[in-house]
Amino acid sequence: MFKKILVANRGEIALRIQRACRELGVRAVMVYSEADREAKYVKLAEEAVCIGPAQSSLSYLNMPAIISAAEVTDAEAIHPGYGFLSENADFAERVEKSGFQFIGPTPESIRLMGDKVSAKQAMIKAGVPCVPGSEGELPDDPTQIRRIAKAVGYPVIIKAAGGGGGRGMRVVHTEAALVNAVTTTRAEAGAAFGNPAVYLEKFLQNPRHIEIQVMADKLKNAVYLGERDCSMQRRHQKIIEEAPAPGIARKLIERLGERCVTACKKIGYRGAGTFEFLYEDGEFYFIEMNTRVQVEHPVTEMTTGIDIVKTQIMVAAGEKLPFTQRQIQIRGHAIECRLNAEDPYKFIPSPGRVTMWHAPGGPGVRVDSHVYTNYFVPPNYDSMIGKIIVHGDTRDQSLARMRTALGETVVEGISSNIALHRELMLDAKFVAGGTNIHYLEEWLSHHQR
Repeated sequence: MFKKILVANRGEIALRIQRACRELGVRAVMVYSEADREAKYVKLAEEAVCIGPAQSSLSYLNMPAIISAAEVTDAEAIHPGYGFLSENADFAERVEKSGFQFIGPTPESIRLMGDKVSAKQAMIKAGVPCVPGSEGELPDDPTQIRRIAKAVGYPVIIKAAGGGGGRGMRVVHTEAALVNAVTTTRAEAGAAFGNPAVYLEKFLQNPRHIEIQVMADKLKNAVYLGERDCSMQRRHQKIIEEAPAPGIARKLIERLGERCVTACKKIGYRGAGTFEFLYEDGEFYFIEMNTRVQVEHPVTEMTTGIDIVKTQIMVAAGEKLPFTQRQIQIRGHAIECRLNAEDPYKFIPSPGRVTMWHAPGGPGVRVDSHVYTNYFVPPNYDSMIGKIIVHGDTRDQSLARMRTALGETVVEGISSNIALHRELMLDAKFVAGGTNIHYLEEWLSHHQR
């Protein structure tokens, strides 16, 4: 096991990794920007290093500053968390060339799965079901583009090969709009991701977003830890997640999970990862793989009893997975609500001083948050300030516990989206389970304030 790990992130995930390190008896070095000087995990840290000003590009995205911090503190490994540099193959490569262990997949795996075209080709080879579409990057010839789209059938969606986070996508309903949409998406992709390559897929009308959590070690062992339903989204950003997915037969999930494990072994994957799928009419279609820990990992932890972050660290240190597929059991139901510092209906960010913070408690309630009374939410980063996670024996019990937890939560001094979550926990269609990825946006359009 490592003696010291540098945590190259901020916010609730930095605190989450710090806690995992403490349980393992590992010293955690926390890095922070000038805007995060007062963060809880910095105050709790045995060692902390300021790596630059508030601007992400000069701090949390500054590779030399992070690697220098690891060098001066004698850290042995770097945990990237999620976001920032977590899926940057060049960073993973520089970390390992500098003599540190990157707590995540190999740079080769990150590159393979980071490019949506190569990822899809790898999944097809591994027998993972994919959305019908172009076999690779779209050609330049407009006639060929039209022929591909016609074979797939309208509507289609044009996607950036190097895209992510819901950016670099365009839905096309008619042949007349196709070529212009491809040209525009290429230009946007080149500007946003430095890669103008785009591909085409069938646009599914009312799918759900289902993902499979995997974990693999360096000894070619891999398992899947059940599934999550992340269909409650706004502009491709998840707001509520749950595990297991309501109303999907276990046999279907087991078959899909086994295919994901096979894919991990074929590509030599190590660490935590998530295969994301669209699910419609009883069929799953692969869309992408996230080569890192996910924001919504706690719902899987609550239903399996497995600490994903600790396991990430253990397998990075060369240890064998401490469980087999047969030992993994899904117990009960878990729901996670993301708490954001924003207007609950207009979604305008609301940075500022938190004058009162009161977290909920009780049986089956977990709060992952770095916020405290008098904490200042900086305007420089993502608006998420924490997550409320509940677990119950059944989905109904989990929903009841979430309603109680949200009722107890107090955030004053800034706006938060708690009011939105409270409404959604009472919404008849969400309570029934199985809403699709468009449901929340349609709901919001009818509940404008």
